Amino acid sequence: MTAAGPVTAMSLPERAKRAAKVAAKYADAVDREGRFPSEALDAMKAERLMGVMIKAELGGEGASLSEVADVCVTLGQACGSSAMVYAMHQIQIASLNDYAVGSAWYEEFLGRVCDEQLLIGSATSEAGGIGGNLRNSICAVDVVGDVVRLEKDATVISYGEASDAIMVTSRRNADAAPSDQVSTVFVKGQYTLEKTTDWDTLGMRGTCSEGFIFRAEGAKEQILPRPFAEIAAQSMLAVSHLLWSALWYGIAYDAFARGQSFVKAAARKNPGQTPPGALRVAEAANLLQQVKGNVVSGLKQFEAAKGNPDALNAMSFAVAMNNIKIGTSQTILTVINHCMLICGIAGYKNDTPYSLGRHLRDAHSAQLMISNDRVLGNTSTMLLVNKPDPSLVG
Repeated sequence: MTAAGPVTAMSLPERAKRAAKVAAKYADAVDREGRFPSEALDAMKAERLMGVMIKAELGGEGASLSEVADVCVTLGQACGSSAMVYAMHQIQIASLNDYAVGSAWYEEFLGRVCDEQLLIGSATSEAGGIGGNLRNSICAVDVVGDVVRLEKDATVISYGEASDAIMVTSRRNADAAPSDQVSTVFVKGQYTLEKTTDWDTLGMRGTCSEGFIFRAEGAKEQILPRPFAEIAAQSMLAVSHLLWSALWYGIAYDAFARGQSFVKAAARKNPGQTPPGALRVAEAANLLQQVKGNVVSGLKQFEAAKGNPDALNAMSFAVAMNNIKIGTSQTILTVINHCMLICGIAGYKNDTPYSLGRHLRDAHSAQLMISNDRVLGNTSTMLLVNKPDPSLVG
């Protein structure tokens, strides 16, 4: 049972497809109106998708990151905003699953996520010069006795008003360095949100990630027991790059499917003639396969390194995850542009079965979510001391 009712015994991919069908139905309205994809989220909750990666002993299904990434692909084909909301939620789950071990508060909370299908938001960005640099904070938690308080001027809180709980980064205390950070989860009722900025964007409009002054008070055991530096290096950054890349692949795949359908329709009208867009379909398929291979390779590397701090902290691992993000975010735009040329005016217009405007606008966010320039800058620093491995089997 869930808060939304009983779920039939279906596989995770089947449940994801059912939720995606709902997301697709409302995707254009969500994009046009810039509103949260509430119908899609309700469907995800009804299919018990929110806690699938949580350990079975806490009420979850113990799904692997690869399985969750496949859900993101399925949702990405239907609605980029819905897929991004789901991916961001699972990024928080991955951090809690592995880095809140031994905490009674977090074990109970993760059980609640499964039972109540809670949605967890994220507040890492901050005003005052930090911007999107998640490895630095200005705000600091204030612990007095058993109580923790926090105020943060967050430039973006992922789907903040729709969240049931929010994970927030901050300095460990008022005297800590900007990079000496902790993460704390506050549940609804423990915090207030004072909106400071709207979310009227080119794409990913349904994520509704406005800016807020975040004020919260909770129990000190809600501060994660492991340093945020460890969580970021060993989980959050890699999981973000992989799940984002998976949903971006889903967006590009749906664009490709529309382009392929357009060419097939043209071929049926003129039997025996190769439609003008056929070669571009082949080119797009080639690029799409590169994206898929990139994501699959990264997921395998992450699964192999999971549980091994030395492997997860290795520069070579960080470089590989960064390259997956860069490669995917750049290539999907080329794929969708190919498909736009294939479909022509039918892809350019917003009211046809081949419309690609939403896909293209959503895909442009990929190079900005942790800016590619920032990622490349970090990679270039690591490559000054790290030599890439040329082996194909290492």
